[in-house]
Amino acid sequence: MDIENVIAALNNPARRRILEWLKDRSNFPPSLPEHADLDGVCVAYIQEKAGLSQSTISNYMGVLKQAGLVLAERHGQWTFYRRNEGNIQVFLDEVAKELLKP
Repeated sequence: MDIENVIAALNNPARRRILEWLKDRSNFPPSLPEHADLDGVCVAYIQEKAGLSQSTISNYMGVLKQAGLVLAERHGQWTFYRRNEGNIQVFLDEVAKELLKP
């Protein structure tokens, strides 16, 4: 994991809010019936909640994905995102080691 890449991804309040929202699926409208069994949130719901343009949200989600903070899964024309809890924990552990070491 590239810690600098993750820190850069988190250096944006909207991207941090998106990660916060993704902690709880109930922050978004219910999935369509055909997507009810899928993990994650459709990018259109993220865009709607954020109130940002499609291109901005696509960019933000790409940054979060490249940093390893989210996972993306494509289903037809829709992309669903969910947090990568394992990588988030690795990042937090690495930062703690770096900042808290004696």
